[in-house]
Amino acid sequence: MTAPALLAGVRVLDLCDQTGDPVTRLLADLGADVIKVEAPAGSPARRALPTLDGVSLPFALHNANKRSLVLDPAADADRRRFIELAGEADILVDSGTPGLVAAFGTSCAALADQFGQLVAMTVTDFGAEGPRASWRASDAVLYAMSTALSRSGPMTGTPVLPPDGIASTTAAVQAAWAVLVAYFNRLRCRTGDYIDFSRFDAVVLTLDPPFGTQGQAATARNAAERWRGRPRNQDSYPIFACRDGYVRICVLAPRQWRGMRAWLGEPEQFQDPIFDSIAARTKAFGELGQLMAALFADKTMAQLVAEGQAHGVPIAAVLTPSQALESEHLTEVGALLDTELAPGVTARVPAGYWVVDGSHAGYRAPAPALDGSDTRWSSAQFAPDAIQEVGSRPLAGVRVLDLGVIVAGGELSRLFGDLGAEVIKIESAGYPDGLRQKRPDQQISESFARAHRNQLGLGLELRSPEGAEIFGRLVAASDAVFANFKPGTLAALGFSPERLRELNPGLVLAESSAFGDTGPWSKRLGYGPLVRATIGVTRLWTSQEPPAPTARHAFYDATTIFPDHVVGRISAIGALAGLIRRERDGVGARTHVSQAEAAINQLDTLYVTLAAAAAGAGNIEPDPATHLVLACAGDDEWCVVSIRSDADREAVATVIGNTELADWTRQRSPLHAAEALQAAGVPAGPMNRVADLADDPQLTLRKVFSDMIHPLLGHPLQTEAGPAPYRHIPPAPQRPAPLPGADTRQICSDVLNMTAAEIDQLIADGVLFAAAAETQER
Repeated sequence: MTAPALLAGVRVLDLCDQTGDPVTRLLADLGADVIKVEAPAGSPARRALPTLDGVSLPFALHNANKRSLVLDPAADADRRRFIELAGEADILVDSGTPGLVAAFGTSCAALADQFGQLVAMTVTDFGAEGPRASWRASDAVLYAMSTALSRSGPMTGTPVLPPDGIASTTAAVQAAWAVLVAYFNRLRCRTGDYIDFSRFDAVVLTLDPPFGTQGQAATARNAAERWRGRPRNQDSYPIFACRDGYVRICVLAPRQWRGMRAWLGEPEQFQDPIFDSIAARTKAFGELGQLMAALFADKTMAQLVAEGQAHGVPIAAVLTPSQALESEHLTEVGALLDTELAPGVTARVPAGYWVVDGSHAGYRAPAPALDGSDTRWSSAQFAPDAIQEVGSRPLAGVRVLDLGVIVAGGELSRLFGDLGAEVIKIESAGYPDGLRQKRPDQQISESFARAHRNQLGLGLELRSPEGAEIFGRLVAASDAVFANFKPGTLAALGFSPERLRELNPGLVLAESSAFGDTGPWSKRLGYGPLVRATIGVTRLWTSQEPPAPTARHAFYDATTIFPDHVVGRISAIGALAGLIRRERDGVGARTHVSQAEAAINQLDTLYVTLAAAAAGAGNIEPDPATHLVLACAGDDEWCVVSIRSDADREAVATVIGNTELADWTRQRSPLHAAEALQAAGVPAGPMNRVADLADDPQLTLRKVFSDMIHPLLGHPLQTEAGPAPYRHIPPAPQRPAPLPGADTRQICSDVLNMTAAEIDQLIADGVLFAAAAETQER
């Protein structure tokens, strides 16, 4: 018997425009009943470009799986019906300024006051209050102001904008996480919430956060440095030319380096064990890169990928989007669907972010036509008895076994720990988390400190029979298991999904991997940079200007680890939805997220447009918006300006007079240029560096960051304070991340009822390990 969808029975009232549509689409993908309310003229998003044979692709993609309801705000009966629907809903999402809710004579905050069970969210570019509440953002402006732009491009010359679309869909994922957290909290305390959600906040925290978890390659950098220039190191995840294109390698762990060294023929000058460290290899990259370039030059991408995998070296071909979309892997796993967007208009679209219990949970039905009149909810509302007080942490009492590693795994567990879950970080002495890599002067890395705050540390050798037995007992006593191993690893350890279900039928298993757990690429070694290369994103991350003569290539995505952070949130949404279904129906769930498929869904409009153009599938009217990166007064100072329409061009002309825009910006600081253009309604923003965000007035007012003190680090770390500002959910606590095995004795005693003698014997036998007593106080 098939279990119901994870969010079946969750009622969502959608009043969004183009910026909010993707948020409710994510809830609809997981089974929520989403009713889209539109005025008689229809949502402006129905006319958003690009179009395919007259059908708006953004609207079609971001409103799939929803139902439509036309209500006229000028009609008294429709205004009353709207209020009735809001009173019957679980979640209400509006977007834009002032938003459609205002046309009905109310606001999201007022509706949250009126209906105590309602979770109401307003999605705007910068939030409802603060010095920049009236500002407008495009993806390009969000890249500039979030620091993504300052970390993209060559060391000199014009910075390079990431592909259009990633910022908006990343913000949508964070919004969906934030609103689902509030709904879960409502289930537990019977009280809703109001969320003033800012897309700018979300991109700062979620795209590639400057004050968040960094990748392993960051261990080669000195965190105390305040470098204001632009990317110095394009070789953290280097790309090399080969016979028929390019390949990228991502050598991080010592065993991967040893495989690379063997592939190079064991060069004598790199035999010193010091080169096991990323920092040493980074310093020696001039000579090392020459050896790699010579090895790769006369071989094909396919040959190199096969040879690299055989040597245990993470490697990927740098494919074009069309090569990726036509790949055998994406076809076999059903990552793309051929569907009818509207009568007579077909397209190939991404299937969705999640695989739930073995099947894609995503695109099922096209966006509704503007003729819906069904005003009834499709299912009964789920309203359990309250089990905790208002103001408690939403996930208090939820126990998570965390096997996740590096950034995507670390982000997932951190999100749950921040909200009160008891997260047990399980580590092996022989296979430590890659974020444990640190500089010689450190006891704990800043990345590990950020990723694993609010967690307990258990030292357990899962590969031993006794360790597996202990893990099985922990599974039976827990609510969820998180992992992002290479597919098949857990099963090889004796813990297949079926075995985990036997141990605990109500368990929620949340996994992610580079390419998914089925298909020809599923066993490949993979990290975010390799996913970007394989799926075509790297090819899109290019400059309009020719590269320097000394450059090896024209790609500029080397200093990001996208999509790791957003995959952590996508996985968290799936895991929380699984817990919601368990609360409702008493059954567990298994969710899996492929980073490759996540990247395609993040760029859904662009990829569908490219696929339609390649197939000659219809008439495409492109988006005419232009996004300019303009030099400003000062040394290497830049401002982004987005011109979306003739109205924007006229507004720019009014501001700058008879001068050229590029000449006008050169006479002004980035901030002053942006302020003048924003005052005229034109999206614009300064290119911020990391240091600029600490004093950003909008982020400061909204309390986006908080300081975290770790006793083993000599300075406070700025970190995320929480997913969004809530009325009834407190900011994240900042308990220090554990050293390996710091809480082994406590966990074995409290959770498994072991005696001190039993624990000591297991430590002596090498099944468990514990931090030294003097390092356990945190």
